[in-house]
Amino acid sequence: MIRILPMFLAALFTLAIAYAQPAVKPENKPYRVVASGKEVTIKSTKDIRAVMVWTAGGHRILEQKDINATSFTFSIGISGKVFFLLVELKGNERYTEKIGLRE
Repeated sequence: MIRILPMFLAALFTLAIAYAQPAVKPENKPYRVVASGKEVTIKSTKDIRAVMVWTAGGHRILEQKDINATSFTFSIGISGKVFFLLVELKGNERYTEKIGLRE
């Protein structure tokens, strides 16, 4: 009986933690990212105001402001497979995501 009590408490604690986490809702982004090699295109239903791209190490490699178009294409000129993207749309809506590229 004494051996069962710690296992029961651990299972109860695990269940409490699992149910305490908020449900993750899929985010409906008003844009999509299409990558072909090192060329990346962002297509949006709203005007794109700005785009920023940085490496996994935190080095900013692109910052473009005042785009004001529904499509934006850029090339990544450095080697790497994982980059982070910030897209700012009209109305100050900001979205970030991780993108993977093939070399």
